[in-house]
Amino acid sequence: MSISVYTLTSPLHDKQSIEQYTKEFFSRLKFDFDYKGEDFSTWGQADLDLIFVRTGGTENLFKQRYMDVLDAKKSVYLLSSYSNNSLAASMEILSWLRQRGIRGEILHGSHQYISSRIQELTQLEAARKALKNTRAAIIGRPSDWLIASDVNREAVQDKLGFDIDYIPIEEVERLCQNVGPKEDGALTIYQAIKSVADSHRLNAFTIRCFDLLTSLRNTGCLALAKLNSEGYVAGCEGDGPAMLSMVIARSLTDKSGFQANPARIDVEKGEVLFAHCTIPLNMVERYEFDTHFESGIGVGIRGYMKEGPVTVFKVSGDLTRFFAEEGELIENGKAPNLCRTQQLIRFTDKQATKYFLQNPIGNHHIILQGHWKNLIAELLK
Repeated sequence: MSISVYTLTSPLHDKQSIEQYTKEFFSRLKFDFDYKGEDFSTWGQADLDLIFVRTGGTENLFKQRYMDVLDAKKSVYLLSSYSNNSLAASMEILSWLRQRGIRGEILHGSHQYISSRIQELTQLEAARKALKNTRAAIIGRPSDWLIASDVNREAVQDKLGFDIDYIPIEEVERLCQNVGPKEDGALTIYQAIKSVADSHRLNAFTIRCFDLLTSLRNTGCLALAKLNSEGYVAGCEGDGPAMLSMVIARSLTDKSGFQANPARIDVEKGEVLFAHCTIPLNMVERYEFDTHFESGIGVGIRGYMKEGPVTVFKVSGDLTRFFAEEGELIENGKAPNLCRTQQLIRFTDKQATKYFLQNPIGNHHIILQGHWKNLIAELLK
């Protein structure tokens, strides 16, 4: 990620002393940056732009720069120090931005805090850029039982910056019927789905996979496990909101997500058992092949993920609400009467379990390794 730093300085201040102070200020910050000074001509070319408000009396200088070159759709991040009325000027500038509905923030405090916040902002800006470069589709239509899992394409385009296409599942089925011996059916489905994704230049999709049980007598579980581990976002059952959640999570964390549904909830313990028949292979320490649970045919994946911190995440199809809560994966299960990959998660906030029983966003949710609640919330606010 590239970071550019621009400066604002009142001509009333001694230039030499301000330059020395600037050098000392940045020497304590732990990030690499390209120092641009007062020249804003390259604004917007870096992944993250910062403006160091070095002194007071710079408010009108900022206003002029903003009117000349700054992009109104881009967040404005103001670096502020403890000296030279830097904070006061930054607050006036941020107020001016807010009056115009422009996002912004002042980075002020200890050098440790500022460095940490810049790291977070770098991730957020990288995520926004990645989202705009997403090419997504639903292959087939959502499974018939997903009656609350449509997506609002206009809202996705407006808020995330990409569109969602619809591709007939027959494209996958035709390729499978023409390629590969039947004993390699799961791998043939993998090759077919990958071919369709690549021909449409997709990096994200969800497929109405249960149709393959009838048309091909096999499953997409292995295909999705492999494709997710190869960098695609590959969702199950044509679930659009689940795919959106996986896309958002991948853009922010650069990690795969496990699409699963709750199978058992213990409100008193704050625990939920999640299960599904596929999981990205790059999320697990080991895995086993089994049959697909509901049908008893094809290939299902029983994956064992490392126990530890996780985040459970889901966004609605119109992006008006989301759920993101942190917890711990405390056990991988293998009960015979559930989908093959099973994860028992204990939430940090035990009250989080009530969401699933009182106001859920569909049944599928995305499990991420690590704690990401705050960054997810910031990205979606």
